[in-house]
Amino acid sequence: MSASELFDFKFYEWEQKFRDRPLLRQPFGDHWEVYTWGEVGQIARKLATGLKSLGLRENAHIGLISKNCREWIIADIAIMMAGYVSVPFFPSLKGEELNFLLDFGDVDLLFVGKIETWVDIKSHIPDELPMITFPNYAGCSVVDRGEEWFGFIDQFKPMQNPHIPKRSDLWTIIFTSGTTGNPKGVKLSYLALDETKNITENVNPLKVDFSGENDFISYLPLNHIVERVVVEHICLRYGGSLSFVESIDSFAKNLKDIQPHIFFAAPRIWTKFQLGILGKVAQNKLDILLKIPIISGLIKNKLKKGLGLNRTRSTVSGSAPLSITTIEWFRKIGIYITNGYGMTENSAICSQVDGRDFEKLDSVGKAQYGAEIKIDASNEEVLMRGPYLMDGYYKNDKLTAETLVDGWLRTGDKGRLDDDDYLYITGRVADSFKTSKGKFIEPLILENYFADIQELEEICITGLGLPQPIGLIQLSEIGKSILKDELSEILDAKLADINADLENYKKISTLIIVKDEWTEQNKILGPTLKIKRGNVEEMYSSKYNSWESNNSKIVWE
Repeated sequence: MSASELFDFKFYEWEQKFRDRPLLRQPFGDHWEVYTWGEVGQIARKLATGLKSLGLRENAHIGLISKNCREWIIADIAIMMAGYVSVPFFPSLKGEELNFLLDFGDVDLLFVGKIETWVDIKSHIPDELPMITFPNYAGCSVVDRGEEWFGFIDQFKPMQNPHIPKRSDLWTIIFTSGTTGNPKGVKLSYLALDETKNITENVNPLKVDFSGENDFISYLPLNHIVERVVVEHICLRYGGSLSFVESIDSFAKNLKDIQPHIFFAAPRIWTKFQLGILGKVAQNKLDILLKIPIISGLIKNKLKKGLGLNRTRSTVSGSAPLSITTIEWFRKIGIYITNGYGMTENSAICSQVDGRDFEKLDSVGKAQYGAEIKIDASNEEVLMRGPYLMDGYYKNDKLTAETLVDGWLRTGDKGRLDDDDYLYITGRVADSFKTSKGKFIEPLILENYFADIQELEEICITGLGLPQPIGLIQLSEIGKSILKDELSEILDAKLADINADLENYKKISTLIIVKDEWTEQNKILGPTLKIKRGNVEEMYSSKYNSWESNNSKIVWE
């Protein structure tokens, strides 16, 4: 077999070359424990030997359920070393959901780590399924089943000749969180993972340092495709250190401690950063300070350092649309956000627009290196092809055939290409809804009109079957600090301004400030912080008619 047919796993090279350099950094309060490349290699090799000792089937499926931590990375490396297939899960899964995926995904062994849901899920894990448990973390569940991490690993010697997969081999099955229906198991090969290196090595949008000086922070779920490709595997491929967040409460502190070179965040995180700054410095005062030459530089450095982004060479947004007003706001303080567009089915590789490409910031950029994009004229759906595509959906040939057509991925997103081949996303094919007047509404387009209203953190345009669309609102901290009557007047005036520019059938009749916070726990938000529109409908649709018929334009639930 030729070398070109094999996956080039650079970890084997770096564990020797960077033996004494930090790789994994785990916080415990103010203390950081560090594993070097050499130490990670030895632990992973012992674990791989242990996995092979269990007599699992060839190409066994190894499940992982845990928040991000050093053991997650070590387990993932060991799974590759042993020649098995990783099947990672969101750590917030409920028992019934996990039980379905363990069975449907044909999982042969499960790693259980840093979770808070053990009491809920343990009765849903089959007794006969082998388990290995990570060491316990403060504030997380004590897992009382399975082989204990070090107790298992320390029984074995390091694997001397680890498995080297073929590029055509299955690397992982990632179950997408989805916005409706059951999750889909996306099959990605080592070929798809390997091909992503061409983007870095030909155009290097993330400003990766090829000598190994790359500090990352990992906090978005590691089973999410962006965290897996952009954070974990770029670190393992090009060298650097990977640090973790101890908890949600310590996120800001951990980020400031690390000051990573490359930082990825979902739009909701960028919005929280922005509103956090404006909660301390009013916009008009900030605007004045940024116009004073010497003071401007000091202010930008202070803000970036305070966020934890003073050393970043690349800041990236993805997983959901990021408004142009947010991009422009950060640009004023010296943070240039690259806006990426992709999905699990194409290894998160489709298009991107650099934060310094000022003329096209409302787009999601041009096709990335090796990718092609076109628009289906019949329904405006975005189609993409390239070497990064999935092999298909696990045990779902029908859906695979509907999604991969003649080598093109049907993304499910609606969009357009301009004359310069920049891609603009206008919504989801499945998200548009019809009003009682028979008019179709594209919610994403309407939601973008509200992007620069600082009193709002989130809005969801809905209203299937109503005469006019309505907007459900989550207030920002700024909005929550304003008296109800005053805020109602502010929002009423802004709604009138927005509606003035809209065609009659698109005019939003009512804004509703809902009382419940949208979270992953109540299933309004997915694990990557995207709104699940189907769950919004389920929670609120019974109230739509009464809200829409209310005499007030602004309704408090």
